Amino acid sequence: MNASAPGPAGKPAEEDRLRADLYNYLGLVLSRPMDRMTLDQTAALQGDDTPLGRAIDALAEAAHTADPGDVRREFNALFIGLGRGELLPYASFYLTGFLNEKPLGTLRRDFAALGLTRAEGVFEPEDGIASLMEMMGALIVGRFGPPLPLSRQRDVWARHVAPWAGHFFTDLSTAKSASLYAHVGEVGRAFMEIEREAFRLAAA
Repeated sequence: MNASAPGPAGKPAEEDRLRADLYNYLGLVLSRPMDRMTLDQTAALQGDDTPLGRAIDALAEAAHTADPGDVRREFNALFIGLGRGELLPYASFYLTGFLNEKPLGTLRRDFAALGLTRAEGVFEPEDGIASLMEMMGALIVGRFGPPLPLSRQRDVWARHVAPWAGHFFTDLSTAKSASLYAHVGEVGRAFMEIEREAFRLAAA
């Protein structure tokens, strides 16, 4: 990602749409187990000769042979379990060791300032990794209002994603219960590293 001008009529540039697509994809596959359709779409992904591209290729190869039932059991072991899964994918837990702590309150205040509210019928804390990935994708392309300029995207990312998402994706890539989702972790970790460096360069 580099600082890029908006497209026609204030629309996001192609590069930003691609970033948003990857955020949205991560949000989707971390919110619920991949079904057959999502696995087929994942198997069709193509990367390139970069760390992120190679991680995408490995994920696509794993998705090609994955069974939806096995994926559902893997997802449950990772994130649900009996009482709790192997990982707790929430900012509050990663930053304080407890759920529903200060990071969640800070996020809710920032959500309100951006005009965002939790959807009705959703009871998961908003500081979950899937919600934050979806939020970043939405803010980049302006799903809930005008697209945020890069400086505002950087501020949101630095406050709510940067302090912990890389650690979570690293944990996911090495989790005992992870098979297919280990590759999701590698994709997420590589993407977060790209975003960190790109935001740093844009601010220089």
